[in-house]
Amino acid sequence: MKELLHKYEAKEPEIIFNWKDPETEAEGWTVINSLRGGAAGGGTRMRKGLDMNEVLSLAKTMEVKFTVSGPAIGGAKSGINFDPKDPRKKGVLERWYKAVSPLLKSYYGTGGDLNVDEIHEVIPITEESGVWHPQEGVFEGHFKPTQADKINRIGQLRQGVIKVIENPNFSPDVKKKYTIADMITGFGVAEAVKQYYTIYGGSVKGKTAIVQGFGNVGAAAAFYLSQMGAKIVGIIDIAGGLIKEEGFTFDEITELFLAKTGNTLVHDNLIPFEEMNKKIWSLQTEIFMPCAASRLITRGQIDQMIDSGLEVISCGANVPFADKEIFFGPIMEHTDKRVSLIPDFISNCGMARVFAYFMEGRVQMTDEAIFNDTSNIIKQAIQNVYNQNNSQTGISETAFEIALSQLI
Repeated sequence: MKELLHKYEAKEPEIIFNWKDPETEAEGWTVINSLRGGAAGGGTRMRKGLDMNEVLSLAKTMEVKFTVSGPAIGGAKSGINFDPKDPRKKGVLERWYKAVSPLLKSYYGTGGDLNVDEIHEVIPITEESGVWHPQEGVFEGHFKPTQADKINRIGQLRQGVIKVIENPNFSPDVKKKYTIADMITGFGVAEAVKQYYTIYGGSVKGKTAIVQGFGNVGAAAAFYLSQMGAKIVGIIDIAGGLIKEEGFTFDEITELFLAKTGNTLVHDNLIPFEEMNKKIWSLQTEIFMPCAASRLITRGQIDQMIDSGLEVISCGANVPFADKEIFFGPIMEHTDKRVSLIPDFISNCGMARVFAYFMEGRVQMTDEAIFNDTSNIIKQAIQNVYNQNNSQTGISETAFEIALSQLI
């Protein structure tokens, strides 16, 4: 696996598009790792201090993810080095998407990512630049549909991603009109835990869990895992955290979900972050869902959780470990050898899978059909790992070997 990984990481990307905004200090990159299958896909992010290497590593991550979620295309990513709180953000995005529109019409598909909203920014701004849909390039380069079929599938994709969830089993509150895009990634992170226990033995019901991050992904993952019967004993977020050693009830987790402000945990009795960061890692826990930013988890934190009974980690964040390597650095390798570690490209593939599902042809548009499709994809990926390695350790190493053998 390591030899495959080294080859994959060392391979130069096929396309690097570099843009400098004529009106501000913003700079952007689209990195297309490969045009496997005639196209490439990956979202657009914005943050101050972002550089091309970050975009490159994320493009390679996307390509690995597509081996699980489909379609069988190359990985790509766009990144803009600019402060997303700057009032000039909208103008920067408008000029960026105008510059990158020829790629989006030909062979590159994008979406929302860190600090860039799919529904309110990506879709309307790309439309203004003459792009039918941010995924038009994937249709054009990979699926090559007829004009009529392309119109139908783009309509289906547009409707599906922003579909309001009507089934109360999948929404914390149907009156609040949460969409598929709001909930599907967190659903996949929780579903990966459920499928892990189904395949490797045991049950999620009654297990204790810690959630890191309470934004879109972490809050949704906590909601679904609690709904499955797991007891969430600790939540840590940038604003602070909460501990309840007997476990929060499902109603309490639902209330926390509904009370959050944007991507921030809100509660009258939040434990300050510094104090929380000392306490949470030694709580007795069997499940850990890191859903905050990338590259935060240290070896010391992992070892404390392992000593307290940790069984499985389901990654909501891309590369949650504080390693400098693109993939599979020393902390991740150490963790993979000691507990069951479900890698990010399986556990957080929900949104990528939703795009693939709506692109593949006429599909059912019900909540059940969409969520069950993501569940089945994750189940199949974990089953494929189990078929090759039925040990409860080395899961990530095996998963990478399966993915990379398709790419190299």
